[in-house]
Amino acid sequence: MSATNQQGWLLLTNDDGIEAPGFRLLIQALNKAGHHVVVFAPHENNSAAGMRINLGTPMELRPRDDLVSTWNLDTERAEAKLFELQGTPCDTMIVALDGGLEHAVPGIRPRLVVSGVNLGPNMSQDSYHSGTMGAAREAGLYGMPAIASSFTSFESEGMEGAIKATVELIEVALRVLPNEPKNLRRPVVDLSATHLSRWPEIPEHPAWENDPKTALRTAFQQGELMLNLNVPPEWNGEVSTTRLGMRWYRDAVSFSSIESDEAATFTIGAASIDHSEVAQSDCDVVAEGKASVSCLPVWPQTHPLALDDKLLTWALKSCEGGYPAWLYD
Repeated sequence: MSATNQQGWLLLTNDDGIEAPGFRLLIQALNKAGHHVVVFAPHENNSAAGMRINLGTPMELRPRDDLVSTWNLDTERAEAKLFELQGTPCDTMIVALDGGLEHAVPGIRPRLVVSGVNLGPNMSQDSYHSGTMGAAREAGLYGMPAIASSFTSFESEGMEGAIKATVELIEVALRVLPNEPKNLRRPVVDLSATHLSRWPEIPEHPAWENDPKTALRTAFQQGELMLNLNVPPEWNGEVSTTRLGMRWYRDAVSFSSIESDEAATFTIGAASIDHSEVAQSDCDVVAEGKASVSCLPVWPQTHPLALDDKLLTWALKSCEGGYPAWLYD
């Protein structure tokens, strides 16, 4: 087995497009840290695409070997295979995980999917709109462990902190992952797994009761649980395990005046954001200058692969460094 296979690969995507500054900085940082990366990213900006996919539309997959030299990647330190897809963030994951990787780079089976680093926050209800989070969730649907990462400013100044935090979280997560994914494309579906909900039954003693950490690790390894990272521009170096918070986009629609028979033109783009305080939420933690790591279920509640509600309370427990406790022994 080669050294590359022993270390494994990271599969990267984003929603800002393959040439976005945050994506470039992350790939450069991972290359410097010695991580092998394979990239399937959108060819252009797809912000707020959510989980939109192109059905029945041919999408061109193009190699971007030019970026290896443009970005000064050291392929002797770590390999880098870069491709752009003429599609959405979710398209990139479907194409990559359902045959595209084997077609473009035979033999590469990534350990972990990383989506980002996004320019702009992805917290609270952003989880429904975000292309960054949508790609990570799509990877989870295919049985892959995944991380979504965002810089909470729309200006790139200070993004280096978000890159550093993302690399740190990746390296923490890799400690609990095998070199190759155990559940890619879900060859086996085990509905008796301890981390899964038994709904509509609610047992008094859940199957994971004696070992919640292992149950959460298994959920992450098999794609039922994803990690969502948000890092503020003035990051104080601290990390906190969180849940989704509450914030509200106000005055989100602007429109032109209607003259004669012309149709009105409406534009969506929040003018202000109100924040409701919630204990241990991503919004509140980021407001304090900390990086937020949220453990989010990939499948909706009532789905057979949904996480047990009570187990999610254990996902809020953190270790001394602020990361989710289940990532550590």
